[in-house]
Amino acid sequence: QVRLVESGGGLVQAGGSLRLSCAAFGSILHINAINAWGWYRQAPGKQRELVATIASGGSTNYAESVKGRFTISRDNAKNTQYLQMNSLKPEDTAVYYCNAKLVPVDFWGQGTQVTVSS
Repeated sequence: QVRLVESGGGLVQAGGSLRLSCAAFGSILHINAINAWGWYRQAPGKQRELVATIASGGSTNYAESVKGRFTISRDNAKNTQYLQMNSLKPEDTAVYYCNAKLVPVDFWGQGTQVTVSS
């Protein structure tokens, strides 16, 4: 079992930056076996969507809407992943969820609110 705890959300003006963190707790065997880590977001009235992922080998993938503005990274020694968000836009407002895939299981964090004011 893996438990994910997010932090770093908040209110920011358009053009600003935030860094989200997601710490993993639980079985070290399971944490080390995670296939991919990622961030998803869900805006009011919309479906949850992928923001960025990072595979265990380090390859990354981004939604088109955040390419060039967001960066996903991971510190394996701290069992923590990050999402650096720059040049934030009001349309980035959503609840952001941390995800870890240990196929076929998905682990999710509780979510952290990001609000970008215009």
